[in-house]
Amino acid sequence: MFLIFITEKIAMNQRYYSLDVFRGATVALMILVNNPGSWAHIYAPLEHATWHGCTPTDLVFPFFLFAVGNAMAFVMPRFEQAGPAVFWKKVIKRTLLIFAIGIFLNWCPFVRWEGESIVGKAWQNVRIFGVLQRIAVCYFFASVIVYYAKTKGAFVISAVMLLLYWFLCLLLGNAGDPYSLSGWFGTKIDIGILGVSHVYKGEGVPFDPEGIPSAMAAIVQVVFGFFVGQYIQQKGKNYEMLSNLLVAGLILFFTGYCWDMVFPVNKKIWTSSYTLYTTGLAIMALGTLIYLIEFKERRGAWSRFFDVFGKNPLFIFVLSGFLPRVLAMFRWVDHVTPEGKKVYTSFFPWFYDAVCKNIAADLRVGSLVYALCMIAMYWFIVYLLDKKKIYIKV
Repeated sequence: MFLIFITEKIAMNQRYYSLDVFRGATVALMILVNNPGSWAHIYAPLEHATWHGCTPTDLVFPFFLFAVGNAMAFVMPRFEQAGPAVFWKKVIKRTLLIFAIGIFLNWCPFVRWEGESIVGKAWQNVRIFGVLQRIAVCYFFASVIVYYAKTKGAFVISAVMLLLYWFLCLLLGNAGDPYSLSGWFGTKIDIGILGVSHVYKGEGVPFDPEGIPSAMAAIVQVVFGFFVGQYIQQKGKNYEMLSNLLVAGLILFFTGYCWDMVFPVNKKIWTSSYTLYTTGLAIMALGTLIYLIEFKERRGAWSRFFDVFGKNPLFIFVLSGFLPRVLAMFRWVDHVTPEGKKVYTSFFPWFYDAVCKNIAADLRVGSLVYALCMIAMYWFIVYLLDKKKIYIKV
């Protein structure tokens, strides 16, 4: 999604190869769910929940943020030794750069086709927030919380933030249904601060799933990732660490599941129950990888496949968003309708229509094959970078 500073060569991180594999697998899943051949033909697990609920696709983003927190646990001791001046310089620089890259992705390629002419994409219609922008915001606030409040203080602040967000949803949302698309309080805040033109409209109305209010619970996701990374370092590789990790994951998962009864698990408004539920799953997934890779030493082609994704996460995330937008500008006439209207295509749509779409009668198969081809293509790119020891980071 891209977990930036995780690619730093930290000695402890290298001892936990499972963290690299976890990060890389998350990146691969991100490419899979973001690049179907057709959005109209997708297998259910590869779609986001319509509103309440959680599908495998809804695990991608919280797993990203959890991994950001893992990485923070390995770099925070260096920040503490260097002092506040270095801490603020590094954190502000990374935050602004990641946020700026996110806006660049939303705006690029800065022009678009309008009929037979190319026109500029006006700033007033560019969405301000997005995936990278949320990562930047969550990284910034989680870093400040952990740096100044330390572990115990960060735990208390996290609990307060999750409960406060719940109360705000109840108090400021529509009394009849405060967790609905129309009843959630956050949209009014996003529109009031950003303006309608800068807010996401993929739900059919102005509503931003990566907006300002819902970031409150997402920040805690990063802090929880920090706790896990710190605990792994402190306890070392032993079965006590692993068992405690898995128990913690089960507790958070079960707590989020129970909280769902009164505060529904929902990615689009990033509910507090969703934070606990997905963090629990992330911990259990990471614990399983630690068991397989660190304890049983079951490494091989499968782990190396995911590892290369995890070494250049920011680059590959940006590329997977940038490349289709740019190539879409290079179009040609696919066919002409009986009414004489030209229908254009470009490389990626052509590849799906000409190759993948015809593989099976069930169009979901071709759509999935196309997504797998995208994974293979982007994997080859990061594989070449890894062979040349090129690691792009912020």
